[in-house]
Amino acid sequence: MENIFSRQGPPAGTQAMPRTFIANVFSYMFLALAISGVVSWLFVSFPEQLLFGVLIGETGFTPLGYIIMFAPIGIVLFMQFRFEKLSVQTLFLMLVLYAALIGASLSFIFLIYSASSITLTFFISAGTFGAMAFLGYTTRTDLTKFGGIMYMLFIGIFIASIANMIMGSETLDWIISFVGIFVFTGLTAYMMQQLKYMSHYVGAHTVQGQKLAIWGGLQLYILFINIFLTLLRFFGDRD
Repeated sequence: MENIFSRQGPPAGTQAMPRTFIANVFSYMFLALAISGVVSWLFVSFPEQLLFGVLIGETGFTPLGYIIMFAPIGIVLFMQFRFEKLSVQTLFLMLVLYAALIGASLSFIFLIYSASSITLTFFISAGTFGAMAFLGYTTRTDLTKFGGIMYMLFIGIFIASIANMIMGSETLDWIISFVGIFVFTGLTAYMMQQLKYMSHYVGAHTVQGQKLAIWGGLQLYILFINIFLTLLRFFGDRD
């Protein structure tokens, strides 16, 4: 996400429309959240035995389960590396696909946590995300170096999470969750500042502006989901 924003230049002959660009970014984010919510609800409506039978077998994840788990990573990487060559329509469809796959993954939280605690955590996450996004948009402090540190910590969290899938350490899991709250909220502020800077020289209705709005919406969506899942670890009541 950092590379795409940093390599963009002001498109010639366009008039910047900051508010429109930021509104488009949040529209894509909210659309992704809505898609994930609908897909998750559809999966939860299945009988629990059927849900586990489709995604988890006797010896672990089924092929479909592995696709749902790892395909979103491939989608983001593909969008990032092929960003310049992909059309607006293709990027939009990939955003929709990504949100749908994440929605399918999130369906399992309804089998683990109570609905009331999920709802409470969602609103806490929304408030936390909104506060950090507002801070990032309004602060005059340059968050570039701060964002670089957050990215390094994010990579560390990702590697530690993969390792802990093998180790199964509950202590390490709690440490990752604590650090994750700081990292994902910090990245939210940094990302909003980057989007604010970009909105001043990217035409909201140009092809490049539309593509960047989709990418920005995807990044904010990812950050919100990670904040939600991390906070759910602390506020969620297990059924």
